[in-house]
Amino acid sequence: MSSTPNPAEDVHATDAGALPRWVILLFAVAFVLVGYLLYASYSQNQALQKGLADANKKSMTLVAEIDKTNTRVADLKGKLDVTSQKLGLTQDELARARGLAQSLKKEQQQNDQRLRQEIGQVESDTSTKFGQVATEISGTKSDVAATKADLEATKGKLQSTLGDLGVQSGLIARNHDEVQELKRMGERDIFEFTLTKSANAPQHVGPIQVQLRKVDTKKYRFTLNVVVDDKSIEKKDKTVGEPVQFYVRGARAPYEIVVFEVSKVTAKGYLSTPKSAGAAPPATPPPAN
Repeated sequence: MSSTPNPAEDVHATDAGALPRWVILLFAVAFVLVGYLLYASYSQNQALQKGLADANKKSMTLVAEIDKTNTRVADLKGKLDVTSQKLGLTQDELARARGLAQSLKKEQQQNDQRLRQEIGQVESDTSTKFGQVATEISGTKSDVAATKADLEATKGKLQSTLGDLGVQSGLIARNHDEVQELKRMGERDIFEFTLTKSANAPQHVGPIQVQLRKVDTKKYRFTLNVVVDDKSIEKKDKTVGEPVQFYVRGARAPYEIVVFEVSKVTAKGYLSTPKSAGAAPPATPPPAN
C-alpha cells in the first residue's frame, strides 16, 4: 500500500539541515580574532624573551665589571696594607705628624707676622731717610743752581778773542781772581806763573818752559821764548792780554799763554792747555849759545 507525502515534514527537514548565514559569519570573525590574539601573544612573548635575554646579557656584563672592580679594590687594599706596613705608620704617629704640622703652621704664621712688622718698620725708616735725602738733594740742587749762575756771571765778565795764530781762544782772564774762576770752570788746565826776565834760564810752567826775554812797560809789550818739543819758539812783541798760541806734538788744540801784568823785569799770567795735556813731560831746554 502506498503512502502519501506530508508537506509539513519536508519543510521541517529543510530548516534543520541549513544554518543561518549570520552564524557562519560570526564564527569566521571569532576565528580571525582568536588567530590575531594568538599572533599578538606570540609576538609579545618573543619580545619579552628578547628583552629578558638583553637584560641577562647586561647583567652578566655588569657582574663582570663589578668583579673586576672588586678585584682592583682588593689589589689596592693589599698594596695599601703593604705600604702601611713598610712605613710602619700607626694612628698615634699620624696624630703626632698632624700636631707637628699644626705647630709648624702656627710658627710660620708668627714668623710672617714678625716679618711684616719688620718690613713696615723698614718702609717707615726708608720713607724718613728718603725725605731727608730729598731735602739734601733739593739743597744740593739749589747750591748747583747758584754755582751755575755764578759761573754764567763769571763767563759774562771773561772775554774770548783771537790768538796770535788766528785761532779763536777760550775765555781770557785779566787778573788773578779771574784765573781762579777759569780753574773753577775746569774747561782747560790752567798754570799760573810769574816770569822773571833772564838771558838764558827758562822757567818751568806746567808741561813746558818759558823764558822772558824783553818787557816794554810803556807799550805793554813783551817777548818770550817758548821751549817745547825740544825746540824754542820766539814770541816777539806780544801785547798784554793777547793769547800767545803754539802747538805741541800730540795736541789737537793750541796751548795759550796770556800775560795780564808786566813790570820792568817780570810778567804775570797763566798757561792754558787742553784737558790732560798737563801730564806731558817738561820740555828740555835748548843748549845755551
